[in-house]
Amino acid sequence: MAHTPGRGAIVLAAYDPHPELFARQIRSLRSQTVTEWECIISVDGDDATVRRVLGEVAADDDRFRVLADGERLGFYLNFERGMRAVSADTAWVALCDQDDSWYPEKLEVLLPHLEDADLVSGQARLVTYPDEVVTGRTERRDLGPIMTLLNNQFTGSLCVLRGDLIAPSLPFPRMSTRAAAHDHWLAALAGARRGTRVVDVVVQDYVQHANNVFGDPSRMSAATRFSALTTAWRNARAFTERYEGSSGLPAMLRMLFRVYVGWRQLLAETVVERTGDPTTPVSAFGVDRRFWPTVRLLRRARRRGYVRARFVLEYLASWIAGAFIGGRSATDPTAKPTS
Repeated sequence: MAHTPGRGAIVLAAYDPHPELFARQIRSLRSQTVTEWECIISVDGDDATVRRVLGEVAADDDRFRVLADGERLGFYLNFERGMRAVSADTAWVALCDQDDSWYPEKLEVLLPHLEDADLVSGQARLVTYPDEVVTGRTERRDLGPIMTLLNNQFTGSLCVLRGDLIAPSLPFPRMSTRAAAHDHWLAALAGARRGTRVVDVVVQDYVQHANNVFGDPSRMSAATRFSALTTAWRNARAFTERYEGSSGLPAMLRMLFRVYVGWRQLLAETVVERTGDPTTPVSAFGVDRRFWPTVRLLRRARRRGYVRARFVLEYLASWIAGAFIGGRSATDPTAKPTS
């Protein structure tokens, strides 16, 4: 398979990378069988490690370009900065994390599918670090635009997208919420245009740090469940303080609204605005959303195994919180989601 749709760009978002993992990722990019690309490394904060590692493993490779001004943006806006730096005539863009490892044929496998879709994802092998234990693989599914907006299946580091998706994607929708994610936004927009696709081929290792493993709540004892609930409550208050500037009840209701219903409402309204198509299926998530159609949508998603029961309850709680505060989402140019 030799077809590639022209010269592309790899947008890599970096923040204080682990030198060994970052060097391994850079080597994996240089090993790609598709070679016509520029790698734009957008550095969140200090760029010393990025420049040092590049000097050690890719000093002679002028395809790598570093964007860095010392400002801390957070992963969401850092990816946006990288996307803004992509040339207007770029045929395709691949999103990249700093600590994964691509297989040599990743781009060769995924790029041809952009002839029929705006955004394409592969699968990944899950590998822990530093012990290098394989724990499984991803099982990403393309559930269509409505279910993708409800519960995103697309992980940015697994995706490639058409170059003509960049212009309508910028600027990214702004909302002060931990739910803001570049891959969710890009998948929602792509789904409303030429569509999305998941190729069931493992194209990279997705590196997981051992201390990020979560237990199975269904196996928890009553005492452990109570402890988990109290921890969740403390975390919710901390997130509210961070994103709303207060941990009072109105602020907590705003945060709950934004993290589920509000964020998806903003995505839906922005998709309609950028595509100029008010009939796109995702418009159902907009400001005219109604409770019982939402319940039916969630019931269908739960019955098909697309979401967990906890997600259904939290989403409905978010809808109710929005009703209490008169929730309506709008792009806020001053909002700066942070990782």
